[in-house]
Amino acid sequence: MTAGRSRAATAGVALAAGALLALAPLPRAGAQPSDPNQVYRVPGAAARSTELVASGVDLLERRSGDDLFVLGTDDATRVRGMGFAVDAEERVVAPVSARAAAPDTYYGGYRTVAAQYSHLDAVAAAHPDLASVLTYGSSWLKERGRGGNDLKAICLTRKSEGDCTRAATPKPKFFLISQIHSREISTGEVSYRWIDRLVDAYGTDPTITALLDTTEMWVVPVANPDGVDIVASGGASPILQRKNANDSHRDCGVGRTGVDLNRNAGSHFGESGTSNDPCSDVYLGPSADSEVENSALEALIADLYPDRREDGDATAAPDDTTGMFITLHADAAQVIFPWGHDSTVHTGNDAALRAFGEELGGKLGYRSGQAGEILYDSAGGTEDWVYDKLGVAAYTIEVGDSDDRGCDGFLPPYSCQDEYYWPKLEPALVMAARKAAAPYARP
Repeated sequence: MTAGRSRAATAGVALAAGALLALAPLPRAGAQPSDPNQVYRVPGAAARSTELVASGVDLLERRSGDDLFVLGTDDATRVRGMGFAVDAEERVVAPVSARAAAPDTYYGGYRTVAAQYSHLDAVAAAHPDLASVLTYGSSWLKERGRGGNDLKAICLTRKSEGDCTRAATPKPKFFLISQIHSREISTGEVSYRWIDRLVDAYGTDPTITALLDTTEMWVVPVANPDGVDIVASGGASPILQRKNANDSHRDCGVGRTGVDLNRNAGSHFGESGTSNDPCSDVYLGPSADSEVENSALEALIADLYPDRREDGDATAAPDDTTGMFITLHADAAQVIFPWGHDSTVHTGNDAALRAFGEELGGKLGYRSGQAGEILYDSAGGTEDWVYDKLGVAAYTIEVGDSDDRGCDGFLPPYSCQDEYYWPKLEPALVMAARKAAAPYARP
């Protein structure tokens, strides 16, 4: 988020029928019960973000100037004990009026895992010449026989022999994932619409037709399906589950148990922006890539892209490297590129990554930069792993409301998806997909 935005617009994580919820008063120690849904602004905290994260607090993916934000009264009390001031913002609470609009939806229309997966199968059945669904693994709960989900992707291209298989074929590949943080519900909706746009526009829109004729378009609409099941189980009051459902380390209660998949990837694992506290929302897990949701996704990606980069933070991938990877998050309204672990360290492809990040940011009306430049340092993220291990150009798009349209936060009204987010994201995704053919090419 841009530094000049108002407090209400910047921290609007909860909306009721498009209007901001009433602010809750700042709690006095011992004077009111714990409230896990209260958001607090921490003025001037950006310089001490690593300390805050290491303490185990739920530091939100949001920044306003030098101010950061935490979720929950307990975390606010902990932060205050570290010497910070805290100011109450909105509560992340769904309005009573947010009812499911159709089967397999929640909170006014957001798709469950079952709905997302049914959609993949329906698209593949309707467009066998363009689409293939691939099951690339099983979730943590499913591997343990406790319910859970398959891990599914869809590949879209004008298929010829060898396309849409787990192989590094000559076609450039554009890869989009969403809801690795399950409570970031807008991201899954963007992926849903992206899939429909590709198949519906093929043969009529010249740009989309050219993309599908020349490029494999991979989508994982739900990278953390067990987590999304927990979110959706709240119905009209979604549970703010960020992590996966791995409860083997500690039962931290509803919404706080699990491992943060976006701190678990094996790139600079355990460095800045992570916590060893199993109840922290940035708990990194016991070891790099310990979580099956990550190891299975990384195995798929590694099968699709040849490794074009030698080890070393400053080592560049060759200029003729192809491919583009984007992971969708919410809701900082930013475009982020490697490295995430340390903003003072730049990749060997920094000029190209930075230039296209600025283009994407310009298209979206978002700030762009390395995580520590515009948000805070964080290691073990998916986009860092993709660039680190394979040399593929990789970005995080933090889906957010940069226009004060009342669509901020983890729980924007469902109407925001068609009225605001999709019109903003669709041209940016097209631009990124076209870049997959030559992301580092020199002008």
